[in-house]
Amino acid sequence: MKGHLHLTCACDGAGRSALREQSFRAPFHLSKPHEDAGALVVNVVNPTAGIFDGDELELQATVEAGARLVLTAPSANRIYQSRSGRPALVRQTVRAAARSLVEFLPEPLIPHAGSVYEQHTELHAAAGAEMLFFEWLSPGRVAGGEVFHYRRLDWRTDVRVAGALVARERYTLEPARPETLTALTARFPQAHYLGCFWVTDRPFPVEAVEALESEGVYLGWSALANGGWTIKALGGDGLTTRKLLGRLREVLYAAMQRSPPRLGRF
Repeated sequence: MKGHLHLTCACDGAGRSALREQSFRAPFHLSKPHEDAGALVVNVVNPTAGIFDGDELELQATVEAGARLVLTAPSANRIYQSRSGRPALVRQTVRAAARSLVEFLPEPLIPHAGSVYEQHTELHAAAGAEMLFFEWLSPGRVAGGEVFHYRRLDWRTDVRVAGALVARERYTLEPARPETLTALTARFPQAHYLGCFWVTDRPFPVEAVEALESEGVYLGWSALANGGWTIKALGGDGLTTRKLLGRLREVLYAAMQRSPPRLGRF
């Protein structure tokens, strides 16, 4: 299946954000957007069972000057067993213009046993834009006993601010090669990974972020090459990770002197 989601969020003359352009094809679908805390909240829905081997999905989101967009999803993204050996491929590009704010907030990615998945992400922020990009990777279907039973996950992420590359991530996880999982499992045997890129020129709320670490949360942060921060965390289980994500959103929005748009699930 080849699916796509292309959308452009613009600011009207009254300072309100709205979708100026949208185009999508299964398995992408958009629910009715709504406004909250000055931002347009758009839920991306997958009405199918999940993503299968050979699927190629493309997401492109553009946020124009002055607009505020929260791009989120109401349910987890499931990657099913690859019967052919081919990967499911997702390419996603997010662009934020000057004076815009965009938040990308998915539910967890759940790779089923035998799944093969590739994700290519490009984040482009103009000078003066603010961007929050979250990603959440679960160890698998834990309730069904599938913990790190997937075949391979490949992640590629590039972050550019004002055209300059400020961060590049590449990693491959293959449970058949246990050394690729060492960083995940050294602290928690069923670790959930939570990552965040925060593109901003605001100071980092060190004390508030570090206060989120606990017995069930292992967390670290660092500055990007120019114009932002990255936060990485491991949660001991799904519930702990969900609570961490909710609190981290609150901390970062407070640092931006804004209220986090309500999503109804935190």
